[in-house]
Amino acid sequence: MKSLVVKRSIVAAGHKTSVTLEDAFWEGLKEIARGRSISLSELVSAIDSERRHGNLSSAIRLFVLDFYRNQFADVKASHHAAEAHLAMKAGAVTQSV
Repeated sequence: MKSLVVKRSIVAAGHKTSVTLEDAFWEGLKEIARGRSISLSELVSAIDSERRHGNLSSAIRLFVLDFYRNQFADVKASHHAAEAHLAMKAGAVTQSV
């Protein structure tokens, strides 16, 4: 049976290191780097320089989780704003009739 967690080598801040991540986190990390038009090594270096405690693999997991949570919150907020705007328009139409 294939392991759910895979150890991968990467260069972070000019130093070769390894991280142990599930495929979903690895793919999410690569997607974020592509979206920011930076290399995976640059993104991992930034995560590494900002981590407060814990190991690099954990810091990457938390970074990816936080990124997608914020993305979901932004979509949810936009949806609520659009609903409020439509409700306001509907109220204005009702008042003018």
